[in-house]
Amino acid sequence: MRSFGVLLSFILGVSCTPRELSTSLQGEVRMDFENLQILRTPDERFADISNFDYPSHYAVVDGDIRMHYLDINPNGENIIVLVHGEPTWGYTFRSMIPGFIEANYRVIVPDLIGFGKSDKLQQDSDYTYARHVQWLKTLLFNELHLDNIHLFIHGWGGLIGLRIVGEVPERFATVIASNTGLPTGDEIPNESFIAWQEESRNYEKFPVAELIQEQTTVDLTWQDLAAFDAPFPTEAHKSGVRSAPMLVPTTPDNPASEANRHAWARLREFNKPFLTVFSPTDNFSSGWARSLREKIPGAKNQPHIYMAGTGHFIEEDMGDEMALHIISFIANSKE
Repeated sequence: MRSFGVLLSFILGVSCTPRELSTSLQGEVRMDFENLQILRTPDERFADISNFDYPSHYAVVDGDIRMHYLDINPNGENIIVLVHGEPTWGYTFRSMIPGFIEANYRVIVPDLIGFGKSDKLQQDSDYTYARHVQWLKTLLFNELHLDNIHLFIHGWGGLIGLRIVGEVPERFATVIASNTGLPTGDEIPNESFIAWQEESRNYEKFPVAELIQEQTTVDLTWQDLAAFDAPFPTEAHKSGVRSAPMLVPTTPDNPASEANRHAWARLREFNKPFLTVFSPTDNFSSGWARSLREKIPGAKNQPHIYMAGTGHFIEEDMGDEMALHIISFIANSKE
């Protein structure tokens, strides 16, 4: 059998070894220390995005795997970390970021591995829940050395973020959770989510922008739709968005179930301010807001919000308004 490097040379007409970079219209292909095939989206794919002009930063979080993030207003008084969900990337926070800058926040916006400008792994099986958790922890704590974090988490980003809060609660000042939760698989399965799991693995071509539009109440512009498709020049680049739904625990024996149970044990003692900002019509997260409010001590007597007129992606429908709610919540939590 030919090695990957030889096969790639044959296909692209270039000479390379497995650890060398090869650039094509599909982007760079790299092999990391575990022989995972890494895909890198070319910068040119993002060149026409004119309404999200922030300097890019990168951190190596595992072997050769590179995570992209924004670090805006680095001397800001407070630190807020915005973690996107499935299948979006940091671009989804474009209407929220200006409000935080105006309020003098340092704004950290990571792209999860497999999303946005971060590296993608070739195989769906290369992604695990535990790896997503570790990659984000590496960025926040090993690379950026963040503490006293105000954390906003949405959707799939919340499943990762809540796990991290449960593992290292001392690093966080407040948490704001939007249309998300921390399932262990012990709950009664959400029928809408089970249907989404089945649907997501049966797409011949995973329709990223189309799926985002279906779960918003506003009409996204063609520029927005193009921006959401930009990270994925080929179907091979979509392994992260394809695999994410399948990593969510829906049965008690899921590989992530036990770690999530341990995280919940700590979250049941988390008494720092905890806010939920949910859509009343989001079928995917139905019941999760109540679970968070009832189980987490810091969520007691907080001004929890259901934002009428929004879909799953509240940051798309009312991002600027949601940012104002969050800023007010954090300010009041300090009084």
